[in-house]
Amino acid sequence: MLPLKDLIDTQANVYEMTCVAIEEANIYAAVDKGREIEASGEKIVSVVLDRALNNEIEYQEPNEDKA
Repeated sequence: MLPLKDLIDTQANVYEMTCVAIEEANIYAAVDKGREIEASGEKIVSVVLDRALNNEIEYQEPNEDKA
């Protein structure tokens, strides 16, 4: 189940967190992890958003090269 209240109450950059969650969900869907999640009756997006809200996904912001 998607923790909507947590998403609304977060102090994090929601756009950035959503982009990270989308990328993570795409990775899960492409490998066995996605099948495991769906076999347990959960949805990949819900699991990934929950992980993102709990700061369980590590990521690095892209370098912005300025000329």
